[in-house]
Amino acid sequence: MVKLAHRFVCVALLGLVCIASAQDLIVVGDDGGVSALPYYRALNLLPDTPAAITPAVPTTPHAPYREADLLPVHSARLTPGRVTPRTLSAPGLSPFFLIGDDRPSRAWLHARGDTLRAMGAIGLVVNVGSAEGLAALRRDAPGLTLVPTSGDDIAIRLGLSHYPVLVTATGIEP
Repeated sequence: MVKLAHRFVCVALLGLVCIASAQDLIVVGDDGGVSALPYYRALNLLPDTPAAITPAVPTTPHAPYREADLLPVHSARLTPGRVTPRTLSAPGLSPFFLIGDDRPSRAWLHARGDTLRAMGAIGLVVNVGSAEGLAALRRDAPGLTLVPTSGDDIAIRLGLSHYPVLVTATGIEP
């Protein structure tokens, strides 16, 4: 008789679990959150298809990295040339600029240096062959931070093919 009662309780509990799982979920709390995806799409910064994820190969550095280890930098998607200005809506984006170790970039730095310093823009040197070239650019741009880095990803995301260019929260300027 006791076994029969236990069996009945187990079957009843199992039935309740099945019924409960068939019920619609109850929203306990809703903070009114909305997906941010439309905002990112409006910026047109991300590709529509996800990029293939390649596994990282772990490496063991034998010594601390130096800036010279990053050189030379060559951005295959960016060359010196005329940039078409356009608006951009990226609230909160810190201003940055793309330059290379070339005459057009140096002339642009001389012409825009005060403006770049005033807004605290960071410079990404997307084409530079040597530590000497980077040092010469830094001498031409006192008070500005210049970092050697590939600009190919930024070029894809912002639809750029030329530099020098200033990118702010509100636009892309030559």
